[in-house]
Amino acid sequence: MPPDQLLKPMSKQNRRWLRCGLVVGGGLLLCAGLTLLKVGAQSNGPQIDKPYLLPEANRLPDANAQMKMRDNQAKQQNFDAANAERKKQLSDDSAKLLTLAMALKAEVDKTNKDMLSLNVIRKADEIEKLAHNVKEKMKVTVGGS
Repeated sequence: MPPDQLLKPMSKQNRRWLRCGLVVGGGLLLCAGLTLLKVGAQSNGPQIDKPYLLPEANRLPDANAQMKMRDNQAKQQNFDAANAERKKQLSDDSAKLLTLAMALKAEVDKTNKDMLSLNVIRKADEIEKLAHNVKEKMKVTVGGS
């Protein structure tokens, strides 16, 4: 190619063909490389048949291991039952807390701005105690495994 054509800008069509050629060539090189890697990996000597499981894995667990498994299953069941009970108590307490808060709001709306009744203060104390209990129950985790 003459030197004056090297400096001449390429047409859009030629650039498109050049890009296509580069993409196709790169793809062919990648496929060839992967094929060579695959063939090289397969020809690394004879394949030795290995068992999928070691002989120890085919044995039955001894009595101590079985007892330990049963204990772990029982602990997990106890944990799940205690957790379900805790969630139920939290749900009940939260519903009660919502009811008390709505009752307190209604009571406060009835009173004037300068005076609160003793009943309002008692309800606020009850709500505070129940909210504290709910918070503590949420923190507790029953002996997880």
